[in-house]
Amino acid sequence: MFGFLKKLFNKEETEPDPMKYLIVGLGNPGSKYDGTRHNVGFEIIDALADEHEVEFEDVTHGFMGEFKFKGRTFVLLKPTTYMNLSGKAVRYWMQKKKITKENILIVLDDLNIDFGRMKIRGKGSDGGHNGLKHINEILGHNNYTRLRIGIGDDFKKGRQVNFVLGEWSEDELAGLHDIRDRASACIKMFATAGLSHAMNEYNKKG
Repeated sequence: MFGFLKKLFNKEETEPDPMKYLIVGLGNPGSKYDGTRHNVGFEIIDALADEHEVEFEDVTHGFMGEFKFKGRTFVLLKPTTYMNLSGKAVRYWMQKKKITKENILIVLDDLNIDFGRMKIRGKGSDGGHNGLKHINEILGHNNYTRLRIGIGDDFKKGRQVNFVLGEWSEDELAGLHDIRDRASACIKMFATAGLSHAMNEYNKKG
């Protein structure tokens, strides 16, 4: 009897929780990166945290907080590994929190999507994004959900880095609040209603 209970307890300790989701916003740590386009992933995580009164803790490879919504546990993570090493934080907390790849969502900026739009997909290439590139390398696959937030490509030839690492313009800041709200709602729909519903609702043009 004792052996059976021990086996059952160990099974519960090691099996992933299907109701737990790891939501990772990509960005660079440090005040000099605050308010830059490349850090929009952090901004979306902050929006979720503000909405659900989450306080972040300084943890291994990042800042982390949690909240519950409709029976799901949302683990919010802002990696401190810098963008190019984002995979370290993702893999560490996947393993630590026992979260499957199906329950991971990565939030990032995308030059190939117009400002004001977003796209959620269940898999795909890194699209030249160094954060995704490292996550793909570390996990050994690209079969995880990502929410790409459009930042547009309004820059002159050779000025891509300056644009991505630059601060939002006044016009962009005016629209950022709506983007944060829609991205937060999209993330919660992904976890509660499923990827296909989130895609149908939030991948629309306009």
